[in-house]
Amino acid sequence: MRILTNARLAGRNRRIAQYMFFVSLGVPMVGLLLINVDMKSEAALLFSTILPFIILPLAYIVMITSIRMTNLWVREPRPEAAIQAGLKGISNKSVLYNYIFMPVRHLLITPQGVFSITTRFQEGVFSCHGATWTSNRKGMARLMTLLRMDSIGNPTADALKSKAKIEELLKDIAPGVTVQPLIVFVDPKVAIEAVDPEVPVLHAVNKDLPNLKDYLQSVASDKLPTLTAEQIDAFEQAYIPR
Repeated sequence: MRILTNARLAGRNRRIAQYMFFVSLGVPMVGLLLINVDMKSEAALLFSTILPFIILPLAYIVMITSIRMTNLWVREPRPEAAIQAGLKGISNKSVLYNYIFMPVRHLLITPQGVFSITTRFQEGVFSCHGATWTSNRKGMARLMTLLRMDSIGNPTADALKSKAKIEELLKDIAPGVTVQPLIVFVDPKVAIEAVDPEVPVLHAVNKDLPNLKDYLQSVASDKLPTLTAEQIDAFEQAYIPR
């Protein structure tokens, strides 16, 4: 399997997430120092009165940004690594793209078809009925979800958006190809109850069922049209800077 990863984007966002973490700690400290400086003039007094209303919202925004970016770009296991490990041994004619066709974070082209992969890093227990997702976290776990800002959201809606995005990119290169959306959980500590899911829900880890590799093998006998080698080359030339 050939793998193309936008390492520059991933590395840059990891660094930004790390910088934002330190900024989120520094902004409130600077604000406290400025507020407690001995100020005697009316202008200085006014400044010390207004400053908290600037510092607190700024600190909150920086903190939210830091947590969200950390979840997406720093938190382990990394989705690109988990997907690669889960796909070990598949056809060498396959291509995995990571962070190249954003906001679609992962795209897989195989002899079985074209797959847009929407990942989730969350651990815990989740249920999917059709296109509706619910979390079974309760009590302290639900509170921690709010603090860590790692709500699962709606993976199905995100997966369908990714499908539409890739089909739009392919419409002139391979108009007969249908993109198949997949939802893949990368944390081995997750448990999922999926009942008639609108989009297949899979694990990246091969020891868990259903998993990504087994799913691809199961659709091999009933594959949809995929991209030829020439179409893949045209696709890359059109959208990947050389």
